[in-house]
Amino acid sequence: MDLSPAGVARMIAALEEHLGVRLLQRTTRKLALTDAGEAYLHRVRSILHEVADAESAAAEHTRELQGTLRMMATPVLASYFLSPRIAFWHARHPKVLLDLQIDPFPQPRIEEFDVTFLVVDAGFDGDIVARPLATTDWIACASPEYLKRAGTPELPAQLREHTYLKFQWLQNSGHHGRLVRLQPLRGGDAVEVDLKPALQTTSFDVLLRAALDGAGITFLSRLLVTSHLERGSLVQLLLDWIFGHFTIYAALPTRKFMPARTRAFLDFLADFAPRGGNVR
Repeated sequence: MDLSPAGVARMIAALEEHLGVRLLQRTTRKLALTDAGEAYLHRVRSILHEVADAESAAAEHTRELQGTLRMMATPVLASYFLSPRIAFWHARHPKVLLDLQIDPFPQPRIEEFDVTFLVVDAGFDGDIVARPLATTDWIACASPEYLKRAGTPELPAQLREHTYLKFQWLQNSGHHGRLVRLQPLRGGDAVEVDLKPALQTTSFDVLLRAALDGAGITFLSRLLVTSHLERGSLVQLLLDWIFGHFTIYAALPTRKFMPARTRAFLDFLADFAPRGGNVR
């Protein structure tokens, strides 16, 4: 914004004096919002979104979509679901800027964006407005080199004998902890296996790279590994079991107005979804 830190500090101080409340807690090391600052930011951000929506509504009377589409996505969806489609979208709507932000756990920030792309399992019960786009399974996989060295598990219980590469889920996700719950594809009861991870991370790309390099066994979405399975650089394990059945959602803020560019982008993604909504 071409403002100096001192200039910003003066503006914030003037705003705090006008409101009669402290918005920022200042220390020698960092700045943090106070509770009043959080509440004020949330309300003002909503007002700015309303202004942007009003401008979008007025612009809908023009022939060509334009403006900025503010999006949030998990890293995997950004790289493997959205990125391959951007060139086709841009060819149709060259005046729309796609502003894509990345967060491995985007649910708390849905209200900040026009649309948020996330992946949730069948047990998800979030109070959000969302459109399902596709579904994908999480499967066990490892490199041929690792399996040649460590052997191939035939049953879920045999995973205990292997090196486990784990995604670090949130505590309230149902997948937190050492117990891995595997679901049978052909009926029957789920099985829980206690696995001790050698690596845990919030990056599926890190897990994929480690698995490709022969570091161990991990559970990844078909969306991420299909090309590697086809090339033989990864092998799917335990063919009768999956880690979970997940749905890709486009989550929307609770405000009622949907800009035309948001609606057009969601319709565009629906056109690209495989028949039956399954990501393979």
